[in-house]
Amino acid sequence: QVLLVESGGGLEQAGGSLRLSCAASGITSRITTMGWYRQAPGKERELVAAITRGGTTNYVDSVKGRFTISRDNAKNTVYLQMNSLKPEDTAVYYCNADDYLNIPYWGQGTQVTVSS
Repeated sequence: QVLLVESGGGLEQAGGSLRLSCAASGITSRITTMGWYRQAPGKERELVAAITRGGTTNYVDSVKGRFTISRDNAKNTVYLQMNSLKPEDTAVYYCNADDYLNIPYWGQGTQVTVSS
């Protein structure tokens, strides 16, 4: 079992920055890919960014050049640095971790609100 605890959401003005953190505990040795998803009201949950244990990253097109995902394997923590925030980035952000059996684990979600 893996437990994910997120922190760092909040209210920010357009153009500002926020940093999300997600700490994993439990059987963390099973974790392969970690990532961040988001879900805005009335929309489906979408992948924002993901990073493998080896550091390979991928991003949804809408955040490329603005968001950076990173990972500290020693601390079992994944981060999402969000710069140049836009109102359309407003959503609940969920931390995700997949284990070697492709079983997904989810955090409780953290609200990010960007005002115009």
